[in-house]
Amino acid sequence: MLQDLSLKFDKILKKVTGQGKLTEKNISDTIREIRRILLDADVNFKVTKEFIESVSIKAMGQEVLASLSPGQLLTKIFFDELVTLLGTENVSLKLNATGVTVIMVVGLQGSGKTTFCGKLANKLKGQGRKPLLVAADIYRPAAIEQLVALGDAISVPVFRLEEKDARKIARESVQEAIAKGHNTVIIDTAGRLHVDEALMKEIVDIKEIVQPQEILFVVDSMTGQDAVNSAKAFHDQVDFDGIVLTKMDGDAKGGCALSIRSVVGKPIKYISNGEKVDALEVFFPDRLASRILGKGDVVSLVEKVQSEFDESEAEELEEKLRKNKFDFEDFLKQIKMIKKMGSLSSIMAMIPGIPAQLKNANIDDNALVRIEAIIRSMTKEERMKPKILNGSRRSRIARGSGTSIQDVNRLVKQFGDMQTMMSRMTKRGGFR
Repeated sequence: MLQDLSLKFDKILKKVTGQGKLTEKNISDTIREIRRILLDADVNFKVTKEFIESVSIKAMGQEVLASLSPGQLLTKIFFDELVTLLGTENVSLKLNATGVTVIMVVGLQGSGKTTFCGKLANKLKGQGRKPLLVAADIYRPAAIEQLVALGDAISVPVFRLEEKDARKIARESVQEAIAKGHNTVIIDTAGRLHVDEALMKEIVDIKEIVQPQEILFVVDSMTGQDAVNSAKAFHDQVDFDGIVLTKMDGDAKGGCALSIRSVVGKPIKYISNGEKVDALEVFFPDRLASRILGKGDVVSLVEKVQSEFDESEAEELEEKLRKNKFDFEDFLKQIKMIKKMGSLSSIMAMIPGIPAQLKNANIDDNALVRIEAIIRSMTKEERMKPKILNGSRRSRIARGSGTSIQDVNRLVKQFGDMQTMMSRMTKRGGFR
């Protein structure tokens, strides 16, 4: 997510860090580079201009010029300005404590709108809500089928009608929610390839009919300034409440994320960074600013770990580590937990202190898939007693997992090395 932008910021700040103090010249050179980076990232020109002016004013202060820590001071200034640009603070979804909360989801076709509806329903269900998905996109082929498939995957019902009348579907969905005890209605409205009058008229009508507590505009972060322009057009007509940035795990330059809040004046509420139904994060400006500047996001990382953390399993694992009885069965459980947390690249980006080059490296998530396939091709006895893995067993495992004998040998050796290391740590009291 925003890897290229993060890497470029990191290089510039390293240049300044190597200098004794800030001067008007190195501040000017740094700001000129930052301006070029932001424009290359497709950040809105006006937003870039205001950002640079604000940074310049703060960086040129006498106190800053006299400092012996130029890199740290400029990093702090950039961080503060990025947070301001992204919205200063998290703005939560408005959810009624009693009665039904109606959430309308709007956006252009192809923005990931329908997928987001499923992800949001899944997240709210995890928070104890009882959501109802509503298939009001009656124009896009297979839109209803896609929403139904998402609903089935997360065990959330989908309201739909045979009639091609989005206004009627929206109206009756609220009645259905009241009758069936659902406290959250998520309406997937129709999108178009571009903003048009018919699309806006239908969305405005649905808004008047259901009186939603939240209208969320979903935008494809990879479309740059086109996305910002679409957001402004939607906001002028519909006056939505918040923004959702999708496809943040792709090759997004960052321009959309850094521009949209400032141009539209509405908060970013969620970012979506993967295809899985749980790949949805509540947006925090300071956390994204920290990632952009290469400082990681340890809070989000801890939250991800906690969401997959089972206390009883953790105690059992600790006991096995202490007794040096950690086997392939335990290893398989850890792989499952890591996969649930997201891609390896997204996890690496959250770890503070990891070099930018490593964070931005193309980490192959298929490596975990191969390891899992090898372990699953083992018998239960083999997983628990790796020492019995002789040549014929390894050959069978390679065939069963679709890998090579070299892959199996490498995994067994690495696992053996890990067990040796754990044994040494146990003897030194490392697991107490």
